[in-house]
Amino acid sequence: MHPSWGSLILQAYGALDAEYRTFLEQDSGYFPTRENFFNAFSTLPKQKVRYILFGQDPYPREESAGGYAFIDEKVKRLFSDTGLSKEVNRATSLRNFIKMALVARGDLHIEDTSQEAIVKVDKAPLITTIKELRENFEHNGVLLLNTALVFTQKRDSNKHIKAWRPFMQTLLEMLSEEEKPPTLILFGNHARSLNRTLPLERFESIALEHPYNHTFIGNKNAQNLFGPMKLLEK
Repeated sequence: MHPSWGSLILQAYGALDAEYRTFLEQDSGYFPTRENFFNAFSTLPKQKVRYILFGQDPYPREESAGGYAFIDEKVKRLFSDTGLSKEVNRATSLRNFIKMALVARGDLHIEDTSQEAIVKVDKAPLITTIKELRENFEHNGVLLLNTALVFTQKRDSNKHIKAWRPFMQTLLEMLSEEEKPPTLILFGNHARSLNRTLPLERFESIALEHPYNHTFIGNKNAQNLFGPMKLLEK
């Protein structure tokens, strides 16, 4: 991970239950792997964090889970000759997020976000890969963090979220002492429910419906937040 996170992550990791740490250190039966589940702290220095975007847990597919919330590693290209790429169209949340960003740019009108409309968008100034999208999030200081950093099977999701809670609590408590603590971006009911278990009251937060919902595309608050970040621009 980036050196700026070293002591903080070490302290947060130490807050995990000892038995759970042993499970993680065995580095088997879960993904992302031990060398990848802290990736969000590897590519964004602590001093550059302006937002924390909280997801739930890693994608339930090993090829998709890369250690970043909301970034589906299985997706390579964002666009195709027919509009959005087939991989993006299959990833509902990502598809709606990109459509929202295109509306925020003025490339699309909310009345028509179809594939046919996306074909007509001038993509010359736009990024083309999921890696570039992740890098643009980080350029804007967005830490892409899940509330559980590993996945085994869907029925274990709540167990992992609960197990990682001491880590997240320690992390947030220490970040709350920064001169300007990061703003929290909370997608959906699950993220908002973190108020019951983590010290979120110390932070400014922005609550939005989860991008899985089609209404996210036309959400003015989402457009006003993410539009100025120019996430789709080279």
